[in-house]
Amino acid sequence: MAVTATTPATRPSTATSRTGAAAVTAALALLVAALAVVDITQGTAAVGAGEVWKALIGRADPADASVVIASRLPRAAAGLLVGAVLGVAGAALQAVSRNVLASPDTLAVNAGSYLALGLAAVTGVSLPLLASSGVAFVGGLAAAAVVLGLSGLGAGTVRLVLAGSALALGLTAITEGLLLLFPQETEGLYQWNQGSIAQNGFDGVLQMAPVGLAGLAGLLLLARRIDALSLGDDAARGLGVPVRATRLTAVVLAALLSAAAVTLAGPIGFVGLCAPALVRPLARRIRPFTRTRAALPVAGLVGAVLVLGSDVLLRAFVPADVAVAVPTGVATSLVGAVFLIVMATRVRDGAGAAASDKLRIRSRAVFLTTTAVLVAVLVGVTIAAVLLGDSKLLLGDVVNWAQGRAGRTVGFVLDTRVPRVLAALLAGAALALAGTLVQAVTRNPLAEPGILGVSGGAALGAVLLVTTTSDAGSWSLAGAAFAGAAVSSVVVFGLAARGGFRQNRLVLVGFGVATGTAALISLLIVLTDPFNATKALTWLSGSTYGRTLPDVVPLAVVLALGVLVAVARRTELDLTSLDEDTPRLLGLGLSRARLGFLALSVLLSGTAVAAAGTIGFVGLVAPHAARALVGRQHARVVPVAVLLGAVLVCTADLLGRTAIAPAQLGAGLMTAVIGTPYFLHLLMRSRR
Repeated sequence: MAVTATTPATRPSTATSRTGAAAVTAALALLVAALAVVDITQGTAAVGAGEVWKALIGRADPADASVVIASRLPRAAAGLLVGAVLGVAGAALQAVSRNVLASPDTLAVNAGSYLALGLAAVTGVSLPLLASSGVAFVGGLAAAAVVLGLSGLGAGTVRLVLAGSALALGLTAITEGLLLLFPQETEGLYQWNQGSIAQNGFDGVLQMAPVGLAGLAGLLLLARRIDALSLGDDAARGLGVPVRATRLTAVVLAALLSAAAVTLAGPIGFVGLCAPALVRPLARRIRPFTRTRAALPVAGLVGAVLVLGSDVLLRAFVPADVAVAVPTGVATSLVGAVFLIVMATRVRDGAGAAASDKLRIRSRAVFLTTTAVLVAVLVGVTIAAVLLGDSKLLLGDVVNWAQGRAGRTVGFVLDTRVPRVLAALLAGAALALAGTLVQAVTRNPLAEPGILGVSGGAALGAVLLVTTTSDAGSWSLAGAAFAGAAVSSVVVFGLAARGGFRQNRLVLVGFGVATGTAALISLLIVLTDPFNATKALTWLSGSTYGRTLPDVVPLAVVLALGVLVAVARRTELDLTSLDEDTPRLLGLGLSRARLGFLALSVLLSGTAVAAAGTIGFVGLVAPHAARALVGRQHARVVPVAVLLGAVLVCTADLLGRTAIAPAQLGAGLMTAVIGTPYFLHLLMRSRR
């Protein structure tokens, strides 16, 4: 769209711009004050505006005064402080990276802080608030450094966010593993991670306020240098600005602000993304807001409006006794997920798969050798998985069990272990096949059911059924998971199809949907029986614990169907993965084929999640490894990817059951630890 020059007659004068900036700033400050006043009057206790006013002037009943002074005022103050520092941090990160999608959430700052505090909690040492803030700061800064080092500042609008989101998935998986292994030491950390501005007194606010003010002051001192960076690195250097030092200092200060917010209220999602984005339309009309010195405080006010507004709306539309249990971070994460999806559909994007991946060819001998080796490895891993665990068995025990002659102890062990092994094998194979289909249809090497939010939708459907029904069967659980996966896939693929399944846009929309489903899952866990938290966490970690043979029957049926269809339609898969024109020239109905393969991948993902929980990155790693081993013909890729997926998940499940026995880790946590570095490697390779 062409940009027309502004004539002298229509260009706003400096005085008018300053007056408009002052008016907008004053209006935002009044809105923040109004929301804070409303927030103070809301709660479970029958303390209205009159009682609040009496408490402020010292004439209230002692019980009412205690509620106002110890709970409601600190809550409003925390919401104001957290929103302000997150808005400022997001504005600073977006300014120095020239990236409209940069924020403490998308750069893994919050995930790094979460992991650091989890590690500190595991030690059993009780840290004061300032020390906890220091730990969160170190963790968040380290995560941001990794993301920025891998992606590079200014390396593309979405690449930095993809790296941050992938790293956040891996770090969060590790932290959830710590929560499962050390439930007593980390008690309350899961609820804290949802983000709540509820406070018990002013101590936390008073200790974190100086940290926030110091971070804001430091960024304001850097404002002129940050403005120079917007002209480009070369121009900034020409003006004498130390580009690298300025960026590093700004990122450190933004991490400090984020650490203060995380320490006080837990991760409040996406405020740092949304607040600066809401300031940008104002900056196009009011010239002073284009400068960092004015934009940072305004972004802070908008951030405070977002946090306090979310809290007020939540308590206005949800009954007070329910709203008190819903963390503010869940509400802001839902808003932020929608915002991220909208932003993803508007940003510029890159192309599809690398040419080297399309031209790779392997001989038939290589394919046969690879398949034979993988079959042997699969047999070995399966035998090891059946024999090893909290009780070690011999092959003779398995033979006796199969013939119905095993003792009671051996029979009990194998009755519980064999279904787990089958669930791991089938889930790995199904996810690998689903990933193969998605990557072929979208021609996107970064596509995978977990990354695209399909697995998150399946998990939401399954958790919704588990938390609302006490006697959910295997087929009903599979149906609920498929329904959730279908809804999320319609959103992801429907929005991405408008741009021709462009590579980064598809993945970024998927991340947005995954974030939204994670927030809804957290909401379900918080609002239902507290015992559901541990149960759901165990299941969401990709655990096969407690699986029975009926649980894996739906997955076995769907996997068999999927393999038959993929093998029978292997030529269509090859053509679909080439480009848009070749299939049409050869008479293939591309839209119909694409829809059919996507529906099959959703069915595979949903039933895999229902049988084994959320297991990420298998659909990414297995197809990539298969193409590297045997080339890109799907007649060869499909069987090799299925074997690799089965081996990967079964091995992860075996390690999770035996490495720290009798404690156990879910297979999903193990695959996340493996898959996150691999995803980041692919991102770096595509950049080169």
